[in-house]
Amino acid sequence: MPQLKNALLLVAIGLLLFIITFRLGTGLFSTTSQQHREDSTNPTMSKFRAVFVTVPNIEIGKKIASGLVSQKLAACVSIIPQITSIYEWEGKINEDSELLLMIKTQSHLFEELSEYVKSNHPYDIPEVISLPIEQGSSSYLDWIKKFTKQE
Repeated sequence: MPQLKNALLLVAIGLLLFIITFRLGTGLFSTTSQQHREDSTNPTMSKFRAVFVTVPNIEIGKKIASGLVSQKLAACVSIIPQITSIYEWEGKINEDSELLLMIKTQSHLFEELSEYVKSNHPYDIPEVISLPIEQGSSSYLDWIKKFTKQE
């Protein structure tokens, strides 16, 4: 029973991270004033992206994550365990346990990152979706830039 509670907690945390990231990316979750938002928005911030990829297991997740980081296509890949995906494939509804990779990178690397994922992923059509990082810690964004390929 404790393992089930821990698994449910991890799923809830992963979903919450996804929702917060999405809402921050679209400006819907901000509690700051308009003036503060304008002051903290830096034109270079939209040069960063959070990319989401689902994988069937931890081995594939670690393989893709390690490759992305070692090739400097991503500064960091967070592996969020134990999500459930429900989708239609080949005429039937499927439900699978998966993991979610949350990949932090620069926008100019998205196409190369996407191709890397597609060529190293077991799915016929892997999920590779991207959201802009509209706001973020300047030091963290500088770190992303430092540890990824430059234009």
